[in-house]
Amino acid sequence: MSPAPSDESRLERLALASARVPFRLKVAAVWVVLFVLLALFVLAAGFDRDWIRDNIRYIAGGLRYTMVMAVGGIAIAVVLATMGALARLSRNSVAYGISGFYVSFFRGTPLIVQMFLIYLALPPVGRNLADRYTWLPPDFDSVFVLSAAMAGTLALGLNYGAYMTEIFRAGIQAVAIGQGEAADALGMTQGQKMRRVILPQAFRVIIPPTGNEFIAMMKDTALVSFLGVTVASAEIFRRAQLLGKADFKNLEAYLACALIYWGLTAIFTLFQRQLENRLARGYIRTPMKALPVQPHGGGGGLAS
Repeated sequence: MSPAPSDESRLERLALASARVPFRLKVAAVWVVLFVLLALFVLAAGFDRDWIRDNIRYIAGGLRYTMVMAVGGIAIAVVLATMGALARLSRNSVAYGISGFYVSFFRGTPLIVQMFLIYLALPPVGRNLADRYTWLPPDFDSVFVLSAAMAGTLALGLNYGAYMTEIFRAGIQAVAIGQGEAADALGMTQGQKMRRVILPQAFRVIIPPTGNEFIAMMKDTALVSFLGVTVASAEIFRRAQLLGKADFKNLEAYLACALIYWGLTAIFTLFQRQLENRLARGYIRTPMKALPVQPHGGGGGLAS
C-alpha cells in the first residue's frame, strides 16, 4: 500500500488546482455567491415582489430626467474643471486665487447644502438687485429664479467641477514636457499650444476618471428630490419616493430604485472600460522590425 498523502501535499495539490482555474472564473463565482446571498436577504425581508414587478417600469420612467441632469451637470463640470485647471497651472495670481477659492468652497461644503443655497438664495439676490438698480430690465429678477431640476443640475456641475479641477490639472501635467517645448519651437501661442497639443493628449488621461465622476453624479441626482421636484419632472428616486408613500410600500420602492441605479452603473462601467481600452490602444508600443543588414562586400549599398 502506498503511504497516505500528507497534509502538506494535499495543500500543494489544492493550490495547484486553484492556480489552474482562470482568475475571471473565480471572480464570477464570488459574484454568484454574493448575488445569491443578496437574493436570500430580499426574500427574508418579505418584500412585496409583485408590487416591485408592477411598478418598476414606472419608476424607471424617470431615467430621462436623471440623464438630463447628469449630462447637464457633467457638461458644466468639464467646462469649470478645464478653466480651473488652467488657472491652477498659470502664473496669474488673480486666476490662481479665484480657482483656489472655488475649489476650496465647493469641496469644503456638502452638495445638498449647495443645492439649497442655489435654489433658495438666488431669487432674493435677483429681487434685491432689481430693486436697487432700477435701470435693469423689468424681468431681470426672473433670471435668478430656477426650477428645482435646474438648481440641482447647476449645483452638481459646480460641485463636481471643483473635484474634477484636480483631475484635469493632473492630466495636463502628465503630458510630456517635450510636447510643450516642441509647440514653442513651432512658434505656437500659449492658447494654440494648449488647444492643439496639450489638451488633446491630456484628455487621454482625464477621460477615465471623468467617467467615474459621471457615474457618481448620475447617482447624486437623487439629492435633487429634496428640493421638491414636481411629479412631471421627477427623476428615478423622486418617482420611487412618491409612489412608495402613496402605496405605503417605501421599502419596495427603494429596492426597485436601487436595482435601477445598480443596472445603470453596471452599463456605464462597461462602456467606460471599453472607452479606456480604446484610448489606450494607440499608446501601446509595438516592437519595430529591424531593417535587413547587408553583408560587407556584397555589392555595397542598401537594396532598393
